[in-house]
Amino acid sequence: MRQFSVGIIGATGMVGQRFATLLENHPWFHVTALAASARSAGKTYEEAVGDHWLIKAPMPESMKSMVIFNAEKDVEKVIDLVDFVFCAVNMPKDATKALEELYAKQECPVISNNSANRLVPDVPMIIPEINADHAEIIPVQRKRLGTKRGFIAVKSNCSLQSYVPAIQPLMDLHVTKVLACTYQAISGAGKTFETFPQILDNVIPYIGGEEGKSENEPMKIWGHIENGQIVNAVEPNITSQCLRVPVSDGHTAAVFATFEKPVSMEEIIERWESYKGAPQELKLPSAPKQFLHYFHQEDRPQTRLDRNLENGMAVSIGRLRPDSQYTIKFVCLSHNTLRGAAGGAVLLAELLAAKGYLD
Repeated sequence: MRQFSVGIIGATGMVGQRFATLLENHPWFHVTALAASARSAGKTYEEAVGDHWLIKAPMPESMKSMVIFNAEKDVEKVIDLVDFVFCAVNMPKDATKALEELYAKQECPVISNNSANRLVPDVPMIIPEINADHAEIIPVQRKRLGTKRGFIAVKSNCSLQSYVPAIQPLMDLHVTKVLACTYQAISGAGKTFETFPQILDNVIPYIGGEEGKSENEPMKIWGHIENGQIVNAVEPNITSQCLRVPVSDGHTAAVFATFEKPVSMEEIIERWESYKGAPQELKLPSAPKQFLHYFHQEDRPQTRLDRNLENGMAVSIGRLRPDSQYTIKFVCLSHNTLRGAAGGAVLLAELLAAKGYLD
């Protein structure tokens, strides 16, 4: 695999910082440009972040003295230095959508952590182990944008990446209904315990927009390409509740699912443990060797013990049981800023690189 020069748009935020640490020693990707808001532009990365470095791993030495570009005004300067960009900006949705299209139309592929373009019919929203084939829509999107290289690909919201992977190996059983209650870490809001004291000894039963994303985005992931667009799946019907809990990292989901074909609990566990997707087949650098891990202990998975499994890129499952209202119930866990955010986007970029879309 050839080496790619990479930019991080939104480098000063929590997800941008996570991108920086993940890319520090990446075998394929080398960071050559950092961009953020006008407030940070012109400063070094170290100066722009100041005391607000939010990741436990230290700021990469190679990036500390890099001068921040203005993400909106220095587009040409950034593009001259990179083969593609990761985007994780904190901007209004319309502004984010316009910014990502601006980079793409200037022949710079965009791998986005943002929600602005997720539901655009020709923008692939990919969990690499589940719907890698949706990358095949990229030529259609390029035609719309009038580009040869430029396109936008997005990762899905972190809230559904705990339970959608666990449902995937069961889909051929005709899953009809899913109830998912997610208990989401404060890093999903870009917070730490120091910056979010109101979460201590507290649970907040509302996260703006999160339940809609949890219920709607899986339908695109499970959809198919038809007539130049991604057509959403019509089943399963999903309902969710999303709560913010006093956990630093790691989203937990309590999941209930109904399906029509009979199957034993042992076979479900075997399906989970043997499941593989394109990242495992291609041996992508960030791919977990085993995507889904089942814990037989009654008190697992736990955020503190299991969120970093396989460098935070695996999904943990436990407590599988028959249910009186649904067919089964179980608990899932994923690391929301690794598998759910920056790590998932890096894995998506690796997938697209391996398939030639970033050439």
